[in-house]
Amino acid sequence: MKTYNAKSEDIKPRWYAIDAKGQVLGRLAGRIARILIGKGKTLYTPYVESGDYVVVTNASEIRVTGKKLQDKIYDHYTGYPGGRKVYTLEELLARRPDEVLRRAVKGMLPKNRLGDRMLTHLLIYSGSAHKQQAQKPEIITV
Repeated sequence: MKTYNAKSEDIKPRWYAIDAKGQVLGRLAGRIARILIGKGKTLYTPYVESGDYVVVTNASEIRVTGKKLQDKIYDHYTGYPGGRKVYTLEELLARRPDEVLRRAVKGMLPKNRLGDRMLTHLLIYSGSAHKQQAQKPEIITV
C-alpha cells in the first residue's frame, strides 16, 4: 500500500470565522493553530501548507485566567543598545488586543517558513466587523 502525499494544488482552503468574545486565550489559540496547520483534514501533510483561513472578531474581549494580566510579560527588542521594551499582558491588551492573540497562535505554529506562511492566513479584528464577507466564512463556535 502506498502512502498518499498531498500536493499544494490538491488543497482547497476554506474560510472560518471565530468570535473570541469571552474565550480563554490559550484554548482559543490552540484551536486556531490547529485549523491553520490543517491537522483536522484528511489530506494533511506536514510539509505542505494544507491549512485554512481564520477570521477572528472581538479580540479585545478575550479572557485570561489567574493572575496573568499582571504577571505575564511580553518583550520586544528594537535592535539598539538599551532598546528592550517590556509590556504586561494588561498593557498590551489595552493597546493592541490583536497582537496578544497573534503572538499566542504564532507560538503554536511550526518555527520555519511554512509557519510564517500559515500565520498570514490569520486575520484578527478587535471589533465585531470584518472585511471578509465575500469569502463567506463558516462560523465556528468554540
